[in-house]
Amino acid sequence: MPPSQGSAHPLRLLGAYTALLAVVYALVFFTGDKSPTPKLGIDLQGGTRVTLSARTPDGSKPSQDSLKKAQDIIENRVNGLGVSGSEVVIDGDNIVITVPGDDGQQARALATTAKLYIRPVLQAVPATGRGATPQPSPGQPAPAAQPTTPETPETPGTPETPEDSPAPQQRVFPAQAPTQPPADPNLTPTEAATKEIQAAKALRQSTDPAVQQTALAMLDCTKADPLAGNDDPTLPLVTCSTDGTEVFLLDKSRIDGQEIKDATSGLNQQQARHEVYLDFKSGGSDAWAALTGEYVYKRVAFVLDSKVVSAPVVQQGPQQGGRTQISGNFTATTAKELANTLKYGSLPLSFQTSEAETVSATLGLSSLKAGLFAGAIGLAVVLLYCLAYYRMLGLVTGLSLLMSGLAVYGIMVLLGRWIGFTLDLAGIAGLIIGIGMTADSFVVFFERIKDEMREGRSFRSAAPRGWQRARRTVLSGNAVSFLAAAVLYILAVGQVKGFAFTLGLTTILDVVVVFLVTSPLVLLASRTAFWSRPSVNGLGAIQQIARERKAAEAALGKA
Repeated sequence: MPPSQGSAHPLRLLGAYTALLAVVYALVFFTGDKSPTPKLGIDLQGGTRVTLSARTPDGSKPSQDSLKKAQDIIENRVNGLGVSGSEVVIDGDNIVITVPGDDGQQARALATTAKLYIRPVLQAVPATGRGATPQPSPGQPAPAAQPTTPETPETPGTPETPEDSPAPQQRVFPAQAPTQPPADPNLTPTEAATKEIQAAKALRQSTDPAVQQTALAMLDCTKADPLAGNDDPTLPLVTCSTDGTEVFLLDKSRIDGQEIKDATSGLNQQQARHEVYLDFKSGGSDAWAALTGEYVYKRVAFVLDSKVVSAPVVQQGPQQGGRTQISGNFTATTAKELANTLKYGSLPLSFQTSEAETVSATLGLSSLKAGLFAGAIGLAVVLLYCLAYYRMLGLVTGLSLLMSGLAVYGIMVLLGRWIGFTLDLAGIAGLIIGIGMTADSFVVFFERIKDEMREGRSFRSAAPRGWQRARRTVLSGNAVSFLAAAVLYILAVGQVKGFAFTLGLTTILDVVVVFLVTSPLVLLASRTAFWSRPSVNGLGAIQQIARERKAAEAALGKA
């Protein structure tokens, strides 16, 4: 039986693995934050916990079905952002989000209600100068294409507003319009929140022009918005921009965010800014074409949770195709977060977030030290056994495990940077089990070599033949392990996903190491006189058995 083609050039195979390892560590040290350490999970580095208290417009108790749906949507957002190691649990009438690290803003972003409406802009004023506010001429809406401040986001290629727009007039607003009622100490928190929402609606969603102008003058963009996610899309709305620089009077909603089919983020190369791209369903596409046809050179607002994310000027209409973009002061991260939030849908409840709390990692670090100590002892025992039983092949086992460990570590660092993967205790358990399975593959290979030598072949001849027989078994065993890890990853939740992920990763690396490191090393050793000595490779007993079997067969033949 001739040697397998995969073992014909062992130096080339070793060189290929060395090159792959060099690429991995070049990316580790010369890209990203250049920190050569993997990201750790909540149980190892601690984290930040934010409690979300559900708020319903009528103050009623939220149903468990709505809480469960909100939990599922937030978990989907977590997975969409690659925030690995996060926990989303229901605690009574609250939802508790815990994310690794000390960035509480990330947890709050995951709880965005994400009720998106597209509303025409009737009037926009700067969020300063609260004494008097511009108002349109009687019976006419304010020009939606007013000149914008530098902070106001615009669509790519947005031109200046037409200069012939009528100048707004000044007006002092009536004192008899609804105002915010004083806080009542006798109300429960739920009743107080309900009353606050109702008062905000009466002031900011009134159809009375005088009340609308009063709301424009009174609205303070620096305070928390009680209407967040609770505004009525069938009524006008007075609200702020997300950056707090403008106050808007908006008409009723023309397009609901439920009409969004998909949302992605990307970099506009011409404008050098990040944008969010929306694809509408068929009904939303028709409504968008009608809206842009009606509001050419006027502004329309994308309103997310009762705040204006972007209010661009429509450049041409009607715009067909069902695709548009939201531009604003986005970074790559915030654009991705907004797209992910819109993509996975709105929460069935609005939430009030608590202050971020730090979660200690003391218990996790103690468990990590104990686990790593136990794993080191187990690995040392395995290596000592391999050295005693396989001798030279035991050295190959140790070197192969070292090369596999280097690859695993580098990949963990890169995954932490690229997809936010965090390594927790369950993930470390998956790594240890995966490395143990790698050692099993070595044993299969070595035993195949011994089988060949029992047939009377030399070490030089048995190595390539044993590899050809062993590689099918190695591939079959690893395929079963990978399928099990993949099924577990798909069906599991929480930390079990981390275990399945690292187990599947080490299973793939097992195949790579066996094919590119272990097999070439054994083949090179079999071609040298020193490593072919029975006293060095530990295969003398097998050769003696082969000689005795051959002598017995010869004796039987003579008889």
